[in-house]
Amino acid sequence: MQPQAYQMGYDRAITVFSPDGRLYQVEYAREAVKRGTTAVGMKCRDGVILIVDKRVSSRLLEPSSIEKIFKIDEHIGVASSGLVGDARALVDRARIECQINRITYDEEIDVEALAKKLGDHMQTYTQFGGARPYGTALLIAGVSDGQCRLFETDPSGTLLEYKATGIGIGRNAVMKVFEEEYDFESSIDDCILLGLKALHDATEGKFDVNTVEIGIIEREKPLFRKMTKEEVASFVEKLEK
Repeated sequence: MQPQAYQMGYDRAITVFSPDGRLYQVEYAREAVKRGTTAVGMKCRDGVILIVDKRVSSRLLEPSSIEKIFKIDEHIGVASSGLVGDARALVDRARIECQINRITYDEEIDVEALAKKLGDHMQTYTQFGGARPYGTALLIAGVSDGQCRLFETDPSGTLLEYKATGIGIGRNAVMKVFEEEYDFESSIDDCILLGLKALHDATEGKFDVNTVEIGIIEREKPLFRKMTKEEVASFVEKLEK
């Protein structure tokens, strides 16, 4: 049997491990994430921020119609990279989990608990045939019990907590900047500028106020919100100076 034909048997079935212990369909889903637009998340002393590159591919496209940052609950927001349709499906599920927790326990859900529920849900789609893994990764940011939290999920269901991280096509460039310059004691404004600098490097300077979206949640007032275009413009101008 030819090596390529030998691989194809494991390539097509999501539930079958290859002889070297790999699930090819899950790895292909990760590749879909790597081809997605860049998103970054950072924790700082005052809160958590999410910044995404919306990659406007045509001047005829309305930038406001591209949504990559989602509000999940009052105290939680999510940034996505990969297949946007898959991300929306996970966002809908996350919102339902938040409401179930409020109805059942009369309190907001813990950020880590929600991240684990989403990771578990993504993992189940690697275990049975007739379905494919989610082709998206999420950055889940929020504040629970006065603590800033930032989690990253991927199509395999892996869940990791970071101080600062990036997903998507520009991840390597983003992580290089963060490794060299990130400081947890920075203010929210300083973190936003560093995140924009990392995004600038990741996109090779091909971004402006219309292609950047920023979401923030403050530790003292944990209400997640997306910044207005005017607020984003002021930070972009500071970066350019």
